[in-house]
Amino acid sequence: MEHLLDPQREGTSTEEPASPMPHIAGNRLILDVYLDGCERFLQVTEKLTGGHLRDDYGRPQNGLLTTLPSDIARLSSLRHLDLSFNSFSELPSCISGLSLLTTLHLGYNQLRSLPDDIGDLKFLTDVSLMSNQLTELPAGIGQLKNLEKLDLSENRLACLPEEVGSLQQCIDLDLSGNNLVTLPETLCNMMSLQELSLHNNALVVVPAGLARLPLLSRLDLRNNRLHAVPIEIIQCSCAYLQGNPIGEPESPPLSEDEIQSLDIKELYVKPEEKSFCVTPDGCWIFLPHGFHLCFPPGAVSCTTRIHFQILLPDQQHVRLGHHDVLLSSTLELQPHGIQFHQDVEISIPFASLKPVPKREVVIRTFRDHSGTWMDLSTTTKEKSLHEMQACCKTTHFSWFLVVSRLVEDCRQVPKEGELLFSSVDQNIRVEFPPGATAETRTVRMQVLPVSQRMLEKITGDSESSTSPLLCLSQSSAANFLSPVKIQLPLPPGVTGDTLDRSHLFLLHGDPRAQTWTDITNQVVLQITHIYAHFQVDHFSWYWLWYTTKSYVGELAKNVYKRLRMYQVNFVALQRKRDPEQVLLQCVPKHKVESTVKRLQDRYKGPEPSDLVELVEGEQFFATFEQGLKLYSDRPDCMDGRICFVFYSRMKNIKEVYVTSSTDRLEKDVKGQVSFYRGSVPEGLPEEVTKHRKGSRSDWMATLPIKLPRTKYPNGENDRQRSNHSLPPLNIGNPEMGYLTETNLLSIASQIGSDWMNIGLKLGLPYNELERIRFDNSKDLNQIILDMIFLWARNNAVQPDCVQKLVQAMRDSKRNDIADEIEDVITLGKEKYTQSIRRVGLDQGNSSEDSAIAMSQS
Repeated sequence: MEHLLDPQREGTSTEEPASPMPHIAGNRLILDVYLDGCERFLQVTEKLTGGHLRDDYGRPQNGLLTTLPSDIARLSSLRHLDLSFNSFSELPSCISGLSLLTTLHLGYNQLRSLPDDIGDLKFLTDVSLMSNQLTELPAGIGQLKNLEKLDLSENRLACLPEEVGSLQQCIDLDLSGNNLVTLPETLCNMMSLQELSLHNNALVVVPAGLARLPLLSRLDLRNNRLHAVPIEIIQCSCAYLQGNPIGEPESPPLSEDEIQSLDIKELYVKPEEKSFCVTPDGCWIFLPHGFHLCFPPGAVSCTTRIHFQILLPDQQHVRLGHHDVLLSSTLELQPHGIQFHQDVEISIPFASLKPVPKREVVIRTFRDHSGTWMDLSTTTKEKSLHEMQACCKTTHFSWFLVVSRLVEDCRQVPKEGELLFSSVDQNIRVEFPPGATAETRTVRMQVLPVSQRMLEKITGDSESSTSPLLCLSQSSAANFLSPVKIQLPLPPGVTGDTLDRSHLFLLHGDPRAQTWTDITNQVVLQITHIYAHFQVDHFSWYWLWYTTKSYVGELAKNVYKRLRMYQVNFVALQRKRDPEQVLLQCVPKHKVESTVKRLQDRYKGPEPSDLVELVEGEQFFATFEQGLKLYSDRPDCMDGRICFVFYSRMKNIKEVYVTSSTDRLEKDVKGQVSFYRGSVPEGLPEEVTKHRKGSRSDWMATLPIKLPRTKYPNGENDRQRSNHSLPPLNIGNPEMGYLTETNLLSIASQIGSDWMNIGLKLGLPYNELERIRFDNSKDLNQIILDMIFLWARNNAVQPDCVQKLVQAMRDSKRNDIADEIEDVITLGKEKYTQSIRRVGLDQGNSSEDSAIAMSQS
C-alpha cells in the first residue's frame, strides 16, 4: 500500500520495503501490507504526532520522537508539518531542507534553541513553538519575511533579537508566559501587527511606539512589572494593563477623572486575594485556577465586594445524588443569597471526559432559602486539549461545583395532558392523560441502562435480564388525579410471544432507593411483542426483571448497590532512591495497570491490594503500623491517620514521608500501611454499612512496607536519605511560618519540570541553575533537590523566607504547591500558639523568651 504525501506525485519508486515498517522513497511513504498492519500504522502515527494519547487524568501524553530520519528532507513539496507533543530537544536538521513549508508546529516539546538557518524556510506563514524551553531566538528569525503568525508563548525567553522587527507581514505575535524584561524598539516596525500578547512576563518598560502601530487591535500587557508606562500606551484603547504596579507615567499624568473614566472591563484576581469588587459598569472576573465570572452592566446598583474561596472536594460542601460523579473543585461565592439585577455568568473548569450519551455535565448549587441542592442549566465548551469549561447563569451566590449525572429529561405537564419520551432510550415513555393534574407540574425522567454483562457479573446468573432502570420525579408531592401510563421495553432476549409471565417482575424502589418491592401483582401489566405497559398514580424508581429467582427484591437491592459503587485497589509505592518517601493512592480497578506502569520508573512496592468497593464521596484513612509512623504532622492527618475522600474522577493520591519508632541500625524494619473506612456519606443505602460489625469492621486492606536499615556513623541518630547527603535543614520560624526538611522534600517531589522557572522566581542566578543542571544532567529529582536546598541554605535565617517561597510558587503558576505550603505553616502556627498557652506565657514575651520557656517546661 502506498500513501501519497504529495498531491503532485513527483516521481515513483518500485523498491520493495526491506521490513514491515514504513519508509520514504521519493516523495512517497511506502507501507508494507501485512496482518495487523493498520493497527501498527496507527501506533506509528500516534508516536509521530503526539498529544492524542491521554494519561489516567485526561492529560495529553507526548509522543516518543526525539529526531527524524534524514530522508524527510526529500519531501521537497511538503507544506504542513505538525510535530507537536513530542520529545524534541533540538530542531532536526532535515527540516531546513523542506523549503516549501508554510506551516510548522512544534509546540509542547523540549526545544532549547533554534538553528540560525531556520531563516531558510522563507515560505513559512504559521509557526508555533509554544510550551518549549527556548531561552533565546536566532537572528535568522528575521528572514521569515512571509511569516503571519508566530507563537512563542510559555517558553523562557529573556530577550528578543533586534531582527524580530523585520517580520513585516506578521499579524499575530504571542510572547506571553516568558521571562522578558525589555523589548527591542524594532518591534515598533512591525506595521502589519494586529495582536501582540505580552502578558505574564517580567517587563518593566515598553516602547511607546507600540501604541502607534496602525493595525494593532490588541496589546496585552497584563501581569508584568510595569511601574511606569508611556502615556501613549495608557491612552491606547487596545492596551490591557491589569496586574501591573503602575506608578507615575513617563509623560504628564492623567487627571483623577481621566483615570476613572478608563473602561477597564477585565479584572484578574491574584491567588493571595480572597475578594474583589464589582461596579455597576460590569466586568469580567478571572479567578485563580481558571474560574471565570461575568457581571453584565447593571448587575449591581452600587460597588459590591464579593468574597470567594476554591475548595478541594470534601463531604462538608459536596452533595452527590444517585450515580453522580464529581468533576471539579468547589467554588464558594459570598455573601450567600445575594440577589443580582441581571444574571451573572459563572465558568468552572473540569477534567475532560469522553462524550457519554447516557450522562450529562451540569453545575450544581445550594439554595440557602430552601436548603436544597439544584442543578443549573449548563453549557460546556473545550478550554484546552485536556480541560473543559462548564458555564451557567445565576442570580444568587452560594457553592458551585460540576458533576456528571444521568441524562435528565424534563417536561411541563399541563392539565390537558402530555407525552414524555426518554432521550436515552426512545422505547421508554410516560403518557399523562387529560385531567391527570389540576395544575401544571414539572416531571423529570432519568434512565440508567444495565448491560447483560454487568448483571451477570453481579448476580452470577446468566438467565436473568432487566430493562433499563427508570427514575421519575415531579415538582408536586400530590398523587396524580388519573393514572399515568408507563411504557418499558421488555428485558433483552424476551418477547411477548415467548416469555413466561411467572418469571416477569415489576419492582418499585422508594425515593432513597433503600428497598425494592415487588409490585407485579399490584398493577395490570399489559404485554405486547416488545413492551410492557402499566399505570401508576405516583412516581419513584421502576425496574422490570425477568428471572427464575424468587428473591428478586433482595437481588435488585444488591445490583443497585453495586451499580453505585466503584471497585478500587489501594496502591503503596516507595520511591526507589528514597524508600522513606511513600506514595499512597486509591485507583479504580480499570486504571491500576496503567497507573503502576506509569510510576514504575520512580517507585517500587508491593502489588496493589485486593479489590475494595467504595462509594463516590466516601471517606477513608491510611495509617502506618508495626513500627512505622508518619515523619511529620500534616494538615490532612487526623489522629495519626491520613484522611482521603474518594471521588472516581479525582487523583485520590498522597505522598508522605515515614520513619520508624524502632532501631534501624541492625536490621530492616518491616511494617505495613492499612486502609480504613471513615464516615459514610449521607443518603446512602443501608446495605452499604451492613458489613461494618466487629472490632475491625472499618478495615479494608493492608500492604507491607519495608524500610532498609540505616548505617549511621558512630551510632548517630541523624536521619539520612539514600538520594542525597544534605544535613537536616529547617527554614522560617514558628511565628511567621516554619518548614521542616521533610516539608521541603515533599515540596521538591512535586515541582517537576517547573524547577528552572521556580528557581529564577526564588532569585537564584541563571548560571547557578545551569551548573546544577549540568552536574545532574540525568537525574531530574537530584536537580530539584539541589535547587531547593541551595535556596533554603542561603535564606533559612530570613524571617520572610517561607512567604518568598509561596510567592515564587504562585508566580510560577504552581498554586497547588503554594496552597499546600500555606496549609502546613497554618497548622504549625496553631500548634505554636497552643504550646504558648500550654506553658502559660504572656503575649508580650518575645519569641526567644518563649522558646526558652518551652524548652525549660
